[in-house]
Amino acid sequence: MRKTTPRGSKKGRNVAPSTGVATVNSTFNNTIITVADMNGHTICAASGGMTQKGSRKATSHAAQEAAKIVGRKVADMGMIEIKVILKGPGSGRDSAVRGLSSSGLKVLTIADRTPIAHGGVRRRKKKRV
Repeated sequence: MRKTTPRGSKKGRNVAPSTGVATVNSTFNNTIITVADMNGHTICAASGGMTQKGSRKATSHAAQEAAKIVGRKVADMGMIEIKVILKGPGSGRDSAVRGLSSSGLKVLTIADRTPIAHGGVRRRKKKRV
């Protein structure tokens, strides 16, 4: 009988590729940093709520600390270079990039992909008189 690893096992994930993509999703309430490989598979993630609680997780300091946590984890796995994608209007955007670079990762590119609404919402119905 053949032995198989269970579904969703994290057996070969302790080695990261040399280049990855860090997505910084910064809202007014929190900042979430996700690092993935070039295929889009998530390697590591952290948020401002992991370092600060309450309203302080929305600060740029919490975002920088979360980026340092993620940067240290993926640097220990073997990642060297990173491409950064910024999303959202929050205060932790720039400081998250600073935290990633201070953790020993080389930042290759910084792209702003903030989603912009187009088309708008539906109009009000016409009043009946």
